[in-house]
Amino acid sequence: MVSLVLPDHSRWPSWIDAIDEFDGAVLHGFSTFGFDPLHLRLPDVFDRWLNREIRQRTEGQDGFVPATVWWIVDDAAPSHVLGSIHLRHELNDVLLADGGHVGYGIRPSARGRGVATAALELCLDHAQQQGIANALLVCETDNPASRRTILKAGGVLENTSGTFERYWVALNGPRNPSSEPGERSSE
Repeated sequence: MVSLVLPDHSRWPSWIDAIDEFDGAVLHGFSTFGFDPLHLRLPDVFDRWLNREIRQRTEGQDGFVPATVWWIVDDAAPSHVLGSIHLRHELNDVLLADGGHVGYGIRPSARGRGVATAALELCLDHAQQQGIANALLVCETDNPASRRTILKAGGVLENTSGTFERYWVALNGPRNPSSEPGERSSE
């Protein structure tokens, strides 16, 4: 099983290792906006990032809506960061078009084990607690693993717009995802 933990100094080296596994690819869900991932390995840069993320939870920073980022960890090895997931507490026009409420990324070595599926379920629980009735989830049309993860969470396709697919997940009342959190998948 996985858990979502708020970023901290103790897991920072593992988070950097997770970033390094992407080998320069886009870090969806890692909330590195405005920071060069190479510089985040410097203590003062990480501290600035961490302080921004703490403020971001209650008040939008740097033109972004309020949001929370969590690191995804395996309960059996809680110091090892498997990925990151980002919940935007509200939507603006840009997020409504192609960003959605949630962004996530799983380090390549942790993929294919149901990590994204379990983390998304936990994140959607947080979204429901925030009062979000319907969560918008967006994935690129050429990302079948993310599509499967969204569908397992109960996502209903609204439309495809350009290179993005837009799905809604109803959070009010009992949710009926097509798999249980933590179930192993082929994502």
